[in-house]
Amino acid sequence: MATPAPLPEVVLITKADCHLCAEARAAVGRVAAGLGIAWTEKSVDDDAGLRERFAEEIPVVLVNGIQRDFWKIDEARLTRTLERLLGQPS
Repeated sequence: MATPAPLPEVVLITKADCHLCAEARAAVGRVAAGLGIAWTEKSVDDDAGLRERFAEEIPVVLVNGIQRDFWKIDEARLTRTLERLLGQPS
């Protein structure tokens, strides 16, 4: 019996008063809900290391710690990435 692929870790990096962050939050939420996986959000306002690393690219989506998109989240690309990691056909 095949072992199921581990669930990918999806993290959205945001900041306060960011209209692109609101759009990204909705996009990541739709994709994650469609695939039945959880995601988390972290704010650069609460983490100096994240602020230094991503200051000019907010919002940013990370999958398993790898930056996959920023500013405008491409839902189709994120879906394909997550499906591949989940072992699902695109």
